[in-house]
Amino acid sequence: MTPRYPRHKRATLAAATAVAAGALISTGLATSASAQTPAGTAAKPLAAAPAALSAAARTSLIQKAQADAAATAQQIGLGAKEKLIVKDVVKDADGTVHTRYERTYAGLPVLGGDLVVHTAKSGKTEGVTRATKATIKVASLKPQITAAKAAQQAVSAARTLGSAKSTANGARKVIWAGSGKPVLAYETIVGGLQDDGTPNQLHVITDAATGKKLFQYQGIENATGTGKTLYSGTVSLSTTQSGSSYNLTDATRGGHKTYNLARKTSGKGTLVSNSTNVFGTGTASTSSSDQTAAADAAYGAQETWDFYKNTFGRSGIKNDGVGAYSRVHYGSNYVNAFWDDSCFCMTYGDGSANKDPLTSLDVAGHEMSHGVTANTAGLDYSGESGGLNEATSDIMGTGVEFYANNASDPGDYLIGEKININGDGTPLRYMDKPSKDGNSADSWSSSVGNLDVHYSSGVANHFFYLLSEGSGAKTINGVSYDSPTSDGSKVTGIGRDKALQIWYRALTTYFTSTTDYADARSGTLKAAADLYGSGSTEYNTVAAAWSAVNVS
Repeated sequence: MTPRYPRHKRATLAAATAVAAGALISTGLATSASAQTPAGTAAKPLAAAPAALSAAARTSLIQKAQADAAATAQQIGLGAKEKLIVKDVVKDADGTVHTRYERTYAGLPVLGGDLVVHTAKSGKTEGVTRATKATIKVASLKPQITAAKAAQQAVSAARTLGSAKSTANGARKVIWAGSGKPVLAYETIVGGLQDDGTPNQLHVITDAATGKKLFQYQGIENATGTGKTLYSGTVSLSTTQSGSSYNLTDATRGGHKTYNLARKTSGKGTLVSNSTNVFGTGTASTSSSDQTAAADAAYGAQETWDFYKNTFGRSGIKNDGVGAYSRVHYGSNYVNAFWDDSCFCMTYGDGSANKDPLTSLDVAGHEMSHGVTANTAGLDYSGESGGLNEATSDIMGTGVEFYANNASDPGDYLIGEKININGDGTPLRYMDKPSKDGNSADSWSSSVGNLDVHYSSGVANHFFYLLSEGSGAKTINGVSYDSPTSDGSKVTGIGRDKALQIWYRALTTYFTSTTDYADARSGTLKAAADLYGSGSTEYNTVAAAWSAVNVS
């Protein structure tokens, strides 16, 4: 597994993420296919698109699925020691139900054993999408090494990656099925701090028989990344009045709250409040009491909620109508932002010299989309699945930016272009040609899975751009792009709206924790067939866009 950023000291972070010099070449104004649909407009309902479910209806479906779990396990061929635990349910407009399950074996969690059962309106099982095709069976449930030894090795692994003050919370027995033959293992979660100040949550999987490290991934999913905001101008925010003051609680979107950590690195901080219903100044400040970063974070959460609700019918990150919360002014000179599923929250640093908070619209959408991924496909944050995890956040963060249709931050296919993380005004990542950042992959190769997940994500980012806008040179919202293909082919895009629908359906219906790029091609083709028909223009373009990034 590679860490979120290469393990350099903070002083070299800019170099680690620096983009290559040079601009994209414009050959004149070209209108994107997706630009024909106004940003912020809900997509036309599709027969195989998810139906909007009330909280009561969703709960009822989950309860029924759990009540039938034993029968379902037997029907799909699981062994007598295996049980299913319902994680999520998606119901299509045509009545098809997709139930996502976690699995246990002899009472132990099976990591990499997740699966999705697809059931027609008639009740007939139409298929199963599995994270692993291996039969779950282990010879013995008695470990040969102690939990203490596994924990000790996990702490050593964290220190090797640059984590300071590393401590393990103990090791639990699991069945590891994420790769190879399923085995009895320990999972240890190591706390502490990563070398850039991000909280550590390193999950280390250790073979309980041999003591060999099998896998590791970082559980803190961090990235670079009204009020009078710094990045989005003056915007409307949904706030709450409490006595004679106002605070950043959005009761209309699941009760999302925005807190100020005031340079601390733990706790919730203080709920942002003011004597007037105006937050921020619209200008940069190095003060930890400044409310501008909070205004940006609250606006980003608001737009992300609305994007998912109006584009996919999803009510909140878990699709249960409950809002997460945001924390701003984390640490000092912290050049990052992260999603943490354990606190169900987003956290934003203030950047170099505490003057460039990482609270721009696409970063906010990126972080909360990590939460959506964690509560749907659960893509492992390592290797190719980790790249797909990161790309999903870039794709959805881009969708949020276009959806918001904000004149101060128009939609584009650049990631983090507002936050100046490189110190020279260049974006963090480019979706049309990912290699422009000097590190990311434009197309797939057998070594892509060895890259940092922010760089292996380039393959899927490039695919999404090609699917949306097509290859070649064009200008969209004033930004010039010139997207190549690995095979020299010409791709004509189907528009961003359709591309988003296809990616979201694949994520929530066909991706699992171990999905790699070949699986992603298969999943998105199935999604395109569901939504637009096998052999449709949309289906054929999905195939062409994957081929254009060397995924076949």
